[in-house]
Amino acid sequence: MKVAIVYDRTNKWGGAERVLIALHKMFPDAPLYTSVYDPKGAPWAKVFPEIKTSFLQKIPFLRNKHELLPYLMPLAFESFNFDGYDLVISVTSEAAKGIITRPGTRHVCYMLTPTRYLWSGYKDYFKNIFLRVLSYPVVSYLRSWDKVAAQRPDKIISISSVVKQRVKKYYNRESDVIFPPITLKTTTPNRKITKKGNYYLVVSRLVPYKKVDLAIKAFNKLKYPLIIIGKGSEEERLRDLSTSKSTKFAGHVSDKELSGYYSNCKALIFPQDEDFGLTAVEAQSFGKPVIAFRGGGALDMVIENKTGVFFTEQVWQSLHEAVERFEKLSFDSKIIVRNAGRFSEKVFRTKFLELLKSTVRT
Repeated sequence: MKVAIVYDRTNKWGGAERVLIALHKMFPDAPLYTSVYDPKGAPWAKVFPEIKTSFLQKIPFLRNKHELLPYLMPLAFESFNFDGYDLVISVTSEAAKGIITRPGTRHVCYMLTPTRYLWSGYKDYFKNIFLRVLSYPVVSYLRSWDKVAAQRPDKIISISSVVKQRVKKYYNRESDVIFPPITLKTTTPNRKITKKGNYYLVVSRLVPYKKVDLAIKAFNKLKYPLIIIGKGSEEERLRDLSTSKSTKFAGHVSDKELSGYYSNCKALIFPQDEDFGLTAVEAQSFGKPVIAFRGGGALDMVIENKTGVFFTEQVWQSLHEAVERFEKLSFDSKIIVRNAGRFSEKVFRTKFLELLKSTVRT
């Protein structure tokens, strides 16, 4: 069976990119189709035997500024030719689901989320009323195209329960849920009580919707040690916001270094309303509890008072209270690791291949 993999853009590293690596292991001969490719920003992509880019690749500044021309993304993916492939797997939170395939080619879409800036995150992206009015024609066109594009896959797989709900709400389509896999190598802790580390941890891209500012504000008051791993557009603002000498920014780290941070932390702080949020599973794979906002993908991953605690409002005061509550609790690492096992690469592979077999047969 000849297979191709499609992804919105290949210029960074994160949870979605770990999914692509897992798919590559399953289909090592499959090429990667993508709108733009930045070898410096995405060195991990070199594992693919071939990377095929759209016409947008010819405009160098778009490799990292794709958001400037969202109205060209539909054309970019509709321009690809998949004749000769038996199966195409798109991994997408935007336009990759809109590829066009011939009747004999099956298209399975692994949905990270319906296009965030058009639907669930529209008000966050367009807070400015002037910008909202100015962008209305483009947004209206993209919403219409996005709904049509979402009807093209033969099968949609959602990464979490909340994404399944969004797929139904915005695209009026049913979908199965298969959780993304943990691909970070772990060592199961031997100790039973996991609160031996002396610091809390944030692992996140430093962008607005990740709500890292809530953690900084809460720990400005708490004064507990906090380590923030990640880079992003918000980094300078977040550094300025931090007034606690116990808060440290570690920047980008290797997987080996990240494993060390997970192994020795008290808990992961997870303040965002995430589509899934692989870091919350990664932390649990090391036996570490998660202090998470009660919403989004965290509801699939965290078992309250067993593998972590929730806070109910996305304000720093609510997170502050949750951390203080957490300090009075103890967690069994064996239970936490067992919960993380639901998100193993083996489980992902088995479920994904089972679903593909049934889809290809129909």
